Amino acid sequence: MSSTTKLVLALVVLGALAACARKVEEEVVYIDEPAVSAEPVYTGKYK
Repeated sequence: MSSTTKLVLALVVLGALAACARKVEEEVVYIDEPAVSAEPVYTGKYK
C-alpha cells in the first residue's frame, strides 16, 4: 500500500471514530439569587 493510501485510510478511520464517540452533556445548574431589598411588612392601615 502506498503512503497516500495509508494516510487516507487513517483519516477515514479517525473520522469514523470521532463521529461515533459518545457526546458529553454538561449539567445545567440554576442558582436563585437573593432579593436585593427586603419586602415591606404590613403594619396595619393607619400606622
